[in-house]
Amino acid sequence: MKVLIVGANGHTGRLIIEYMASHTEDHPYAMIRDEAQEKELMEWGAVEVIVTDLEKEIDHEITKGMDAIIFAAGSGSHTGPDKTIAVDQEGAKKIIDSAKENQISHFVMLSSMGADEPQGPLEHYLAAKKEADDYLINSGLTYTIVRPGHLTHDPSTGKVTIAEKLDIVDEHQIPREDVAHILVACLHTKNTQNKIIEVISGEKDIEQALEMI
Repeated sequence: MKVLIVGANGHTGRLIIEYMASHTEDHPYAMIRDEAQEKELMEWGAVEVIVTDLEKEIDHEITKGMDAIIFAAGSGSHTGPDKTIAVDQEGAKKIIDSAKENQISHFVMLSSMGADEPQGPLEHYLAAKKEADDYLINSGLTYTIVRPGHLTHDPSTGKVTIAEKLDIVDEHQIPREDVAHILVACLHTKNTQNKIIEVISGEKDIEQALEMI
């Protein structure tokens, strides 16, 4: 499977490429905005690097020939509203439009817990994520939207709790490595298609948890 990783040079994007290259037979194509990052992304396992700036007009040819897309691009939760809207919201919409034009079979979106009801200090960030999520849902594409808890740089545990809606109050965390694993696994788990799933660290193996949604 040829998979375009949008936001490949981000913390999670690199882990997606590494996991895909070392644990699956899929072929990760890395979409980045700076060609200077190409050598390092190829070392992580990318088959090819595609240079595109989400804040500018994009060529819809970039998704042509791909079987699936994982959108992991983001301006970061601490950027201002303008940057967040440009990347997390409008950038996502551009890739979704391209995916529609090229009839991509599965679009996996990295979102965030709280995007269903944006509020609090990160309201602008969560609102942009919700806008992108809703646009994907209404696109007609086969989708999976993954909403993790707070992302950490801790080592992978491989153990998670996953549900379409988690009944939790306090902030919960999950290592980025486990989120990368989940995003890739969703491409091979039909049970995740056309669903929004929330994920935090837990007690079940990732594949087992996905199958039980």
